[in-house]
Amino acid sequence: MTGWWSWLLTVVGITGLYFAGRRQAFGWAIGLGAQVLWLSYAIATKQWGFIVSAFAYAAVYGRNFAAWRRERTKERT
Repeated sequence: MTGWWSWLLTVVGITGLYFAGRRQAFGWAIGLGAQVLWLSYAIATKQWGFIVSAFAYAAVYGRNFAAWRRERTKERT
């Protein structure tokens, strides 16, 4: 596996965090999508610990998105 994987995962992850920090809903979607890439990376490189981290990160992204959405809904009402 070549080194481009690490760069791709880094760019996608930072992009998701950037947009989530700017309060853009698609930032959370990018972060969740990045976890699919991490799962692929874990399977391709047989680094099984990354599967656990991908699910953990996905849970955090999902939870934070839900909290962000609830907060935003309250602000609008």
